[in-house]
Amino acid sequence: MERQGVRFSLAGRPHGLALSIWIAASCCAVPLAICLSSTPSFALSEIQREDLPSPVTPPASDDQAVPGTTVPMPVPPGTKPSDTGQPADDKSEPEAPTGSGGVTSPRADPDAPPPPVVYDLDKLPEPVKRMHGLIIEACKSGDIEKLRSLIGSGESMTQLSLGDIEGDPITFLKGLSGDGDGQEILAILEEVLSAGYVHVDTGTPQELYVWPYFFALPLDKLDPRQRVELFKLVTASDYDDMKQFGAYIFYRVGITPTGQWLFFVAGD
Repeated sequence: MERQGVRFSLAGRPHGLALSIWIAASCCAVPLAICLSSTPSFALSEIQREDLPSPVTPPASDDQAVPGTTVPMPVPPGTKPSDTGQPADDKSEPEAPTGSGGVTSPRADPDAPPPPVVYDLDKLPEPVKRMHGLIIEACKSGDIEKLRSLIGSGESMTQLSLGDIEGDPITFLKGLSGDGDGQEILAILEEVLSAGYVHVDTGTPQELYVWPYFFALPLDKLDPRQRVELFKLVTASDYDDMKQFGAYIFYRVGITPTGQWLFFVAGD
């Protein structure tokens, strides 16, 4: 009975109901169409303006770069530039020291006969013997200031480091000494000059008398007696490290035939 009432009510106003439904549908359809037509465009513009990352401009190639606007990358310490201008491969093995190195560099060449080891100071030229004696005397005094006049100054100053030093040379030597006053470095210097020596580069502008003789000998060829002399200067662990490097790199002294104290350095 209830269902009939419903059907009667619907049947009594078919046109009014249909018209109402059509009007309601139209009212909903128009805003929906407007939203559908406008929403994608609005959302895309918002994404383009706010959400998308800024475009990345690819770096200019070497051929396109303006000269003077690029900063070269620093070469890592210890590397050598290749022929192409790029840093050498870090994985390459370090070059062993050769006889053509700098004046303070070890000159142990396994393929060349080693120079004779000399202990007799009377075989030294008189200027070399005199400078050797003056350095020993200063070391035994315990006063590192006694070395100042022997080190000199300016271009003729004794080289005390493989790199440049700043300030006063005596202050620099005190800084190397474990005690801070220079006595340790004096002891090392005296011990170095008490070892045997070698005469290298005879007859050339690089001619030198160098202490200790390990400077010019392959370390793996030292006999037991020579190793005992070496251990007066370095430890067994230092010796193993230097064998791997290929040369003696502890403190050494060079004096020219004219008696100039050329260097007192350590390192490679």
